[in-house]
Amino acid sequence: MARLYSNENFPRPSAEELRRLGHDILTVQEAGNAGLALPDGQVLDFARDQQRAVVTLNRKHFIRLHQERPDHSGIIVCTYDPDFSGQARRIHEALEGQGSLAGKLIRVNRPDAP
Repeated sequence: MARLYSNENFPRPSAEELRRLGHDILTVQEAGNAGLALPDGQVLDFARDQQRAVVTLNRKHFIRLHQERPDHSGIIVCTYDPDFSGQARRIHEALEGQGSLAGKLIRVNRPDAP
């Protein structure tokens, strides 16, 4: 299963469901980084140093970071979805068979998202 780091805007219930599905997910709160307003680049650096892929709702900024700095441990960008369990299942399914996430950008959208 994947080693993940959920940033501040990623829903905690989705993170907990990903953990239940077997993923090793560290939340920003558990890492002691909550409320620090760290720039996205520092979030990506922290995740890379921890050998974890970032999972985030901040699509625009992290897609740009992926293009500028492809030396990361993976980025999973998601659309907001109030169905937290469904969101976690879609992420889980997107990660199946991926192998290493290093340098990869994975997009996970809710079913009705544009």
